[in-house]
Amino acid sequence: MKNCIVIQSGGPTAAINASLAGVIKRASEVGYDHVYGGINGIVGVLSQNICDLTEKMNADPEFLEKLKVTPAMYLGSCRLRLPDPNAEQAVYESLYSYFRSHDIETFFGIGGNDSMDTVMKLASFFSKKDHPISVIGIPKTIDNDLLCTDHTPGFGSAAKYVAATLREMAYDTMIYPVKSITIVEVMGRDSGWLTAAAALARTNEINAPQLIYLPEVPFSIEDCIADTRSLLKERNSVLIAVSEGVKDANGDYISAADAKKDKFGHAMLSGAGKALEHILGQALGVKIRSVELNIPQRCAAHLASKTDLDEAFGLAGAGVDLAEEKKTGLMATMVRESGDDYRISYGSVPVSEVANGVKSVPRDFINERGNDVTDKMVKYLKPLIQGEVEVPFNEGLPDFIPIPHLQENAD
Repeated sequence: MKNCIVIQSGGPTAAINASLAGVIKRASEVGYDHVYGGINGIVGVLSQNICDLTEKMNADPEFLEKLKVTPAMYLGSCRLRLPDPNAEQAVYESLYSYFRSHDIETFFGIGGNDSMDTVMKLASFFSKKDHPISVIGIPKTIDNDLLCTDHTPGFGSAAKYVAATLREMAYDTMIYPVKSITIVEVMGRDSGWLTAAAALARTNEINAPQLIYLPEVPFSIEDCIADTRSLLKERNSVLIAVSEGVKDANGDYISAADAKKDKFGHAMLSGAGKALEHILGQALGVKIRSVELNIPQRCAAHLASKTDLDEAFGLAGAGVDLAEEKKTGLMATMVRESGDDYRISYGSVPVSEVANGVKSVPRDFINERGNDVTDKMVKYLKPLIQGEVEVPFNEGLPDFIPIPHLQENAD
């Protein structure tokens, strides 16, 4: 038998199930007898809690198409950091024994920065021990902060949601003839790619949001107050997009200097919008509100980018092809081709060059004052949100694949 196993981990996106569908489809085409899925990421593999995705595909001819447009993660997720393979080899030897008992030749990890850490550690251990298991990373993240790839699956759909929501909010904020400020907090702990997508909300008639703040540039409270005050002299409403991870010149988050940390040591942020609401409200004394977009940014399948889902599916297939070439320790990547028309090709890089790193927004994608993005950013973003996805509806609401295997009570 020739089998493989795939996991999803980290934060969900509207496109990660399209990546899963791409793995299942391509793996079946190249001769894998069974594609197994680890329930709740590497935690499921460690606890031997897996499902047979090939059986699900064979039982329902529409399974893959339904899977592509279902949000979040069909297999569930986790945030577990594997131990150092040099210090705790028993964990890895146990995984290897389990893989061999199921004739598993390849491990696919779909995820972001921290998930690539799992891929890197598994690949390193198996290679050093001469265990014949290929380990391949399939990227995803709405933050678009993975190194060595032009962009990541999941980002385009999240960017489309942010831009569409900000455009709708722009209309809403202008209906009353009173001075007002609306602040929209967008996900982005260390990089501002997703917040930058707010610029796509603008039209020739409506230049909103007027201010955009990203973590890559130190946030100045004084400049923000001055910029907002100046805008209010010209117009009634000001719409501001701000990344959750904006920091001041000292490197402190404006939301909370003592933010809690997750299991990977990252600050668990929220409240930048609320903090800015308080600051501007005190300084300017006008009607003000803040809105945190929160998880709808990553689960709005009804507003997914077709380009994003198509690329997620194709890139996953390219990852399977890397394994077929007997390669390991790689992450599949997307390369933007030069020219006026948008085109990508698929490539790969050693996952060690990606794991635990962060791709920041280039400085020339941000204006000099640090309160907006440049035309370079807009040109980069526009192709990624193109196309609409046909989501099945039932009784007026989206109709997604059931996930009973994820609805059991946790320990």
